[in-house]
Parts: sequence; C-alpha cells; structure tokens
Amino acid sequence: MTNDFDFVAIGDITTDAFIKLKKENARVLCDANGHKCEICMSFGDKIPYESVTDVYAVGNSPNAAVAAHRLGLRSALVTNLGDDPRGMRKISQLEKEGVATDFVKVHKGKESNYHFVLWYEEERTILVKHHAYPYEMPDIGSPAWIYLSSLGESSLPFHHEIAAYLSARPETKLVFQPGTFQMKLGYEALKDMYALSELFFCNVQEAQKILGNTNTDMPTLAKGIHALGPKIAVITDGPKGAYTHDGKETWYMPMYPDPAPPINRTGAGDAFASTFTAMRALGKTVPEALTYAPVNSMSVVQKVGAQAGLLSLPEIEAWLAKAPANYAPKHM
Repeated sequence: MTNDFDFVAIGDITTDAFIKLKKENARVLCDANGHKCEICMSFGDKIPYESVTDVYAVGNSPNAAVAAHRLGLRSALVTNLGDDPRGMRKISQLEKEGVATDFVKVHKGKESNYHFVLWYEEERTILVKHHAYPYEMPDIGSPAWIYLSSLGESSLPFHHEIAAYLSARPETKLVFQPGTFQMKLGYEALKDMYALSELFFCNVQEAQKILGNTNTDMPTLAKGIHALGPKIAVITDGPKGAYTHDGKETWYMPMYPDPAPPINRTGAGDAFASTFTAMRALGKTVPEALTYAPVNSMSVVQKVGAQAGLLSLPEIEAWLAKAPANYAPKHM
C-alpha cells in the first residue's frame, strides 16, 4: 500500500562506471592547503587505467532510498529509466536492496543513464548525462518523508508538480538535496521547493553558489540557507564537519574519524543527508541525528561506490559505542 511508505525518494537513477586511474598518469593541482582541486590530462594522450567497476542503481536519491531501508524505514523510489539491459539491472538491484519499485517508470526505446567516474586516489570527477524523460508525479500516497534530489535539465515543471503534491499533504515532510542541474536552475526557479523543505542539505561550495557570495563562515552560510525557507538547513564541509541551523539554534558536528585512509569519497554526502533524515524520521533530535550521520559517511568512503558501505542502525550504534570522547555535537 502506497500509504505505508516512511520514505519516498525522488530523483534520477544511473549506473556509475568507476574508472580507476593510475597515479602516474594524471597531474593533480592542489590549493594552498594541499587539498586536491583539479585533475589534468593532456589532449592526445592515451592514458592507461587500472580497472573499471560498474555500480548499478545509484544516484543521490537511489542512494538515499537504500540507506533509509538499511536503517529500518520502508522506502521507495520515484525514478525513470530505459528498457535496456542496464535499466533492468537497476530494477533488480533496487529489489535486492529492499527498495520498493512501485514508482519506477520504464520508458520503451529509451536509454538508461550511465555515468563515468574518473577515480584518482580517494577523489573523483564524474561525467554525467541525464537522459530526457517525461517526468510525472505518480500517486505515492502520503509518505512520512519525501526526499528530493538530482533530476535532469528538463525537470522544472516536475518540481512544481511535486510542490503542489506536498501542499495538498501537509503531513508529508520534504527533504531537498539539490543536484547538479537543480543548482543550475537557481533559487528563484525552485523557491517553492525551498519554502516547503523541512530539511535542506548542501555542501559549503553549493551554499556559496546558492547565496551568491564567497563567505566561508559556516554558521553564517547555514543561517543564509535557512532564510530562504527550509526549516532546518544542513551544510557539510567534508572532513571539517557539518553545521545545522533551525532559526533558533546552530550546531556543529565533527566528522567521525576514518579507521583507514578513504578509498573513494563518492556517496559520502548522500550517506550523511539520508542518515540524518532517517534519524529524524525515527524520532531523533537534531544533535542526535548529527551524531549518527557522519558514521555512515565514514563507512561509505571505505568502499567503492555509494552504497556498499551503508550501515544498519545496530552497526552505526556499534561505531558510536567506540567513538572518541571529542566526537560530539557542539552548540554554537
């Protein structure tokens, strides 16, 4: 029954092809702090690579749906794909992960999305192509939470359909984690989504882009995003931690320490956002949700792909039981 879902994610689905580059075959430019910023390769070169690994049924929203299910929520995915072998493989993978496929629409004669991930050490650059599908809002009942993330360039009218659907169901809470093209559309085009958001997730660079400034003060950025409409704004800053602001309180949370050097950072942000959301759905406070979310991010970067490292609730709690003393939310 559609009304039974705790968590319905909406967004594009893809296959990620992880192309592992050899360290000696690319040049990396770093910033003043030594952080990797750009990967450079010369035109005309034939560049050897170590391996290619296909990871099926991924993307911001599919990743969130899988995370929510592993954390104990009844989850489903609203998405579009083609009737090609890759599309069928994605449906099988979702079913294997326990994510309901009631709202997965298969388009005859269409290709399914396929992205290339240039994987260099723990970092990556992703070459994306979102095929144009006719987006339509299905009847998903009245789930407790809708999680909206990455959609293609032709999806603007679909956002307004979602907004109308939510406006008619005030009991359903919206989570908005904008993807590449939603960031490109800008705030004005999607201000109804901002206004309806219970939770909003982005990283520091995305917050600066949304707000049109280069401010690096995280509490100020969180307050700026909150002022656009979301009830709770959450901004991540990679290994430096995350901040939330709800109009009254600001919290800071450090990242959970890595047990080993990260293998690949793909999906870390999705793991954080979906785990924070799931904890709120399970009745946790904001500081408690902040404590759980980084553990899943830590685990995800220890694996290839965005889903292999996603944890169950008992597994997260086992990591929390051995967390260092300074791993705690701080009221700002």
